[in-house]
Amino acid sequence: MFENYDPREGKLLRLLDETGKLAAVPDGMPLLPDDRALDAYRTMVMSRQVDEWAVSLNRQGRMPTYVLNKGQEANSIGAVMAVRPDDWFVPAFRELGGMLVRGISLAQYYLYWYGNEWANHMPREEMHMLPISVPVGSQMVHAVGLAWAERYNGSDRIALTFMGEGASSEGDFHEACNLAGVWKSGVVFYAQNNNWSISLPWSKQSASATLAEKAFAYGFPGIRVDGNDIFAVYAAVRMAADRARSGAGPTLIEGLTYRLGAHTTSDDPSRYRTDAEVKEWEARDPLPRLETYLLHKGLLTQEQTSSIRQKSLECAQAAFEEVVNQEDTLLDDTFRYLYSDMPEVMAAQLARRQA
Repeated sequence: MFENYDPREGKLLRLLDETGKLAAVPDGMPLLPDDRALDAYRTMVMSRQVDEWAVSLNRQGRMPTYVLNKGQEANSIGAVMAVRPDDWFVPAFRELGGMLVRGISLAQYYLYWYGNEWANHMPREEMHMLPISVPVGSQMVHAVGLAWAERYNGSDRIALTFMGEGASSEGDFHEACNLAGVWKSGVVFYAQNNNWSISLPWSKQSASATLAEKAFAYGFPGIRVDGNDIFAVYAAVRMAADRARSGAGPTLIEGLTYRLGAHTTSDDPSRYRTDAEVKEWEARDPLPRLETYLLHKGLLTQEQTSSIRQKSLECAQAAFEEVVNQEDTLLDDTFRYLYSDMPEVMAAQLARRQA
């Protein structure tokens, strides 16, 4: 199926257009079922409300710097829905929707951005998810290793990892793709190309016409999808996951998307991009696109959309208050839980601190 969408030929996989109309799905291509599309919508609304409330909290001085997901939600939600719950999910830092699909609580998510390291506690058998990775690109190599380890142990679990387009300029990207290609590691690389790596546009990030075409140099396929179309995202990742699980190796998926907000709450995007560009992408927003589809199919009513938004906001507000009311962690915990077995040098440092 991937050969029909060769990015080197300008091909793009899109199923749901900006008006919410679903195109005919090619034979053999997996389609996100309507009941799961409704679940995806609820998760997308929740992600959007969590984002907007976090920005409000930051402006009030109650939340530190926060990374926004607004406009990109379909990428991680559709992708994580397309893999098994026991497959490894290795996020970067703009995958709130996928983390909600995987079962993280809003309180734990807010706890991370509030600066509490306990938020990184993710029991393996419950989530099969690594913590948020802030160093750009480092998580890709981890995903390759996880996928290889699962195969080594006789498991058919795969790994799904995310990155921004800026990560493709990091050495970790080359190392991860090269290792995955050579080993045929069961990993799906998902690049959210939101056009801007903070203030640097994609046109200055790479001389390649597309990010997806870089995959072919490493010996595996790449495909471009409309990252604001959850049906296209789901289909591409599901096919890539099946390929990886069969032992055929990795796939690189480039999701074309856009961050409608700032890079983080400390960023001012008006300094480097135009209002006209933002308005153009607002018309492609994944949330109203999916909402329109569900309304037209009678799977959702206008009254329900209002109720879902209000309840999601209330959940976000309650979750943050839960975080605020927790006791602060102790500095000593930095020593106790950084390693499974505390190195002697750290034990000595802790002893001096406690003296």
